Amino acid sequence: MGATCSTCEATEVAPSTSAASTAKLILPDGKLEEFPRPVKASIVLRKDPGCFICNSDDMEFDGFVSAVSGDDHLLPGRLYFVLPLSSLRRPMQAEEMAALAVRASQALVRTGKTFVIPPPEVFDRTAEEEEEMMGRRRRRRRSGSGRSGRSFASDLCAIPE
Repeated sequence: MGATCSTCEATEVAPSTSAASTAKLILPDGKLEEFPRPVKASIVLRKDPGCFICNSDDMEFDGFVSAVSGDDHLLPGRLYFVLPLSSLRRPMQAEEMAALAVRASQALVRTGKTFVIPPPEVFDRTAEEEEEMMGRRRRRRRSGSGRSGRSFASDLCAIPE
């Protein structure tokens, strides 16, 4: 897996009122699968060979996403995501992580059991941090293909009141 993140609460599962703890797996379509006992990742992935499972505890902003080994067990009390293979070993942007947190929250709310608490870093960036992130993204895009096409990235920012 990637480096351990200091913002693991990005996908922290709030305590459930249910006594039985389950491994929670968020599928690409937003559905939730729960496993009351440890189950091997390889068994779960038989349905989705074009995907991999990642542990939410091992995800971090701008960190590389890595897969749970097929021999590893999905453990009760943990939250996992099924992601397409194209996401494997590439940096996870803050926007993507926030989208995963929203997807997990929606899936968990539908079950009426739990919800996901996104970290404050997702929403509480300073203007300087946003500017730095946007500048970093623009540089990456320009250096990638060598073409000088139009950028469709939005330059939205908060307006102080």
